[in-house]
Amino acid sequence: MTGATDDEHEFGEYFAARYDRVRRVAYLMCGDWHRADDLAQAAFIRLARSWQSVHSHNALDSFVRTCLIRAAVDESRRPWRRERAVPALPDIAGVGGDDEASARRLLISAALQQVPARQRAVLVCRFYEDLDVAETAATLKCSTGTVKSQTARGLATLRRLLGEAFDTVGALPTAPGSDAKGAADV
Repeated sequence: MTGATDDEHEFGEYFAARYDRVRRVAYLMCGDWHRADDLAQAAFIRLARSWQSVHSHNALDSFVRTCLIRAAVDESRRPWRRERAVPALPDIAGVGGDDEASARRLLISAALQQVPARQRAVLVCRFYEDLDVAETAATLKCSTGTVKSQTARGLATLRRLLGEAFDTVGALPTAPGSDAKGAADV
């Protein structure tokens, strides 16, 4: 009986330590804090169900990340979740100091929501989670070539949406294969 309570305790500690980060990644995937809560919850429910079968507790972050990304991509495919983009962004805070960084994060986040779900998943893995091409391919269960092409297409879409202003200040990586992590300040 103590084994079950030890597992519950371990899971509780892991959940408390990781929930906020998983929720932030989920927000980047969907652009809505309420949906981010749902996606994070779905990932942790899947982890709770599989807690006994996860052989290495060092692999928990990868397992949760994979569950989260799969839930986000699956959710985006559901027809009732398709939303229409608005032609203009809401008002953004004034420019200067922290306001400028906040405005940049809001713009990138809004543009990221207009990128197709699969490309968005690759971009979040590569530039927010700081995974390399092979780790991203393993997380998304696809080839490294798919990761590279989806990264290139996703970055091209972001550049088109954001305009040239971000390229000149280095907010986006300049080459699809580069390891520059400029978009990670989202």
